[in-house]
Amino acid sequence: MEITHTERRQREWPGPSAVLALLKPITWFPPMWAYACGVVSSGQSLSTAALAAVLGIILAGPLLCGTSQAVNDWFDRHVDAINEPNRVIPSGRMPGRWGLYIALLMSMLSAAVAALLGPLVFMAALVGLALAWAYSAPPFRFKQNGWVGNGAVGLSYETLPWITAATAMTGMVPHTNLLLAAVLYGIGAHGILTLNDFKSIRGDREMKISTLPVLHGAMAAARIACLVMALPQLAMSGLLVAWSLPYHAAAIAVLLAVQLACMRRFLRDPIGLAVWYSSVGVGLYVTGMMVAAFGLRNAALTNSLG
Repeated sequence: MEITHTERRQREWPGPSAVLALLKPITWFPPMWAYACGVVSSGQSLSTAALAAVLGIILAGPLLCGTSQAVNDWFDRHVDAINEPNRVIPSGRMPGRWGLYIALLMSMLSAAVAALLGPLVFMAALVGLALAWAYSAPPFRFKQNGWVGNGAVGLSYETLPWITAATAMTGMVPHTNLLLAAVLYGIGAHGILTLNDFKSIRGDREMKISTLPVLHGAMAAARIACLVMALPQLAMSGLLVAWSLPYHAAAIAVLLAVQLACMRRFLRDPIGLAVWYSSVGVGLYVTGMMVAAFGLRNAALTNSLG
């Protein structure tokens, strides 16, 4: 009798491990890194804005990104039952409608924390939450189209945290140069998101989700992903030269050259090597982001001294 009662309670309430699996900590890195880039590029000292830096990183990662993961898993539970049946919702470890309840609670908590960082950050967080829900939930469900959905995620995971961090650190709308860098790396992230779509082609095709590999085929989608990742970095390197930051521009050019060599190998077998290229190429990509951030920081400090 006791065993039956315990099993029933386990089915009614998700365990801590199930909640953590739903929020997917491994996915928190990109927006947290982008927020860190915004902190660095703002030119502000951590000693004067430590709370904005630390609280903002928590907001970008565990809260906003965690919310987006919960929302996505809830509305994708039928697709996951085909592609990844061991995920927390289709496997039954997240019982009933708890996936939805956690997504709603995380949304409210994210908004509350963002409000502590000021009205501009609060508004940016609301935009991020709106994109997170629109990406996965009907009637918009941006993820139904790989061009629209990946663009929304790229801007949410890279551009928005970067700009939000600079705003939180300074209390002002960021400089145009910083905005350009954040937008360029957000555009390039579209290609990163496309890499993730190679692992779920069968299920996406069955559920009529038009990712780039489904729309254009694996080889064409791989070429698009590589091009979309490379061009913004090339543009960023050129802008850094124009802003009198040649060493930072050269560093990004070297990182891009290594990526291009990796891309050649990836294009030989896009489906088989998508995970490999994602682990190698994305690491080089985000390293370039931080290089650009330090370049912008140097420029900001130089201008303030001047």
